[in-house]
Amino acid sequence: MIGLAADTAHSVTDETARRWPVVDGIPFLRHGREALAAEALARLDAGDRDGALVLLLADQDAWWRGETADPADLRELVRRRAGLTLREAMRLLSWGPVADYFAHRWSDPTFLSGLALVEAHWRAPSSGVELACGIGHHLREWSRRGLRVAGADVVFAKLWLARHWVVPDAELACFDAGASWPLEPRAYDLVACHDAFYFLEPKPAILAKLRGHVAPANGVLAVSHVHNRDWPNLSSGAAVTAAELAGAFPDAALYEDAELTRALIERRAPRPATAPAELAHVEAFSLAEGPGLAPAQAITGRLALPPEGSPLRRNPLYADDGTVHWPSERYAREYGPHATYPAHTECPERATAGAATAAWALRREMVDLPERW
Repeated sequence: MIGLAADTAHSVTDETARRWPVVDGIPFLRHGREALAAEALARLDAGDRDGALVLLLADQDAWWRGETADPADLRELVRRRAGLTLREAMRLLSWGPVADYFAHRWSDPTFLSGLALVEAHWRAPSSGVELACGIGHHLREWSRRGLRVAGADVVFAKLWLARHWVVPDAELACFDAGASWPLEPRAYDLVACHDAFYFLEPKPAILAKLRGHVAPANGVLAVSHVHNRDWPNLSSGAAVTAAELAGAFPDAALYEDAELTRALIERRAPRPATAPAELAHVEAFSLAEGPGLAPAQAITGRLALPPEGSPLRRNPLYADDGTVHWPSERYAREYGPHATYPAHTECPERATAGAATAAWALRREMVDLPERW
């Protein structure tokens, strides 16, 4: 990584010789959290790895308005991590609605739009990096298609869940997008930021850094689900207008986010907007740019469908009677209108990914979840 050198088995040093903690291969490099980093380091140096981990798992981003995790719950999480499900881990982290979002993101229409965007502009990448990768939903899909993947997020706990429950082989780093980036000075065939760009500031500087990692010959930058400031979004963040987005990405293919989800379900190429005015009043935007950008191709399931032979289960949003039961009223309002799965299903409880189950899997009536979901 840029300016970083291994100091001990549990720390790295930056170009100023400042030490930063590393737990489970994830360096914690947050500017403004130097005191927290120092306390975690002191515990690591003293041999108290679990104590350091509890400290780092409690940290959150500036947008967080939820509960503060109970230290006793975090100690239980650390102690029992090998036997817990992903949902149990998020409950102990006190993530509330964010836990609903992450637990069910594999069938969210906004996740599908990100898959559709990348698949439409797929150019056989061998490497990919995602900024604000969360717990690694997209990284998991890329990794299973053979990509060498890296991810970054400002919340250490999200990366730690990615490491243990979702995408264990990813290269992960915790840092602030608006500060210096410790990513290795290498180019990636695929650079992405999904459902998060509207949170990030300062956008021009962050965008320049993202572009700096795009492979110069065939790389693609994909940014999906950017909230429209002219739409009454349910989430916090620093949303943008269609005109602002077009100004920042003058050479990109711009899409209505929901158009990508529709194209995925209909197995066709998504239709880009011909002018920013077409997107003025949509809920969210997506875009792709880069030297490897070519006209969108039909979405056939390269990313949208699970690898053949994968175990499938009925979408857990369905109750025993096959009817959708939303985790919350807020979730229903945010994701229900664009949901690709029907309100009622007759699909089986379990199946295997293949031609016979493709329609269910594409609509997300059936989903391919991590083993310890």
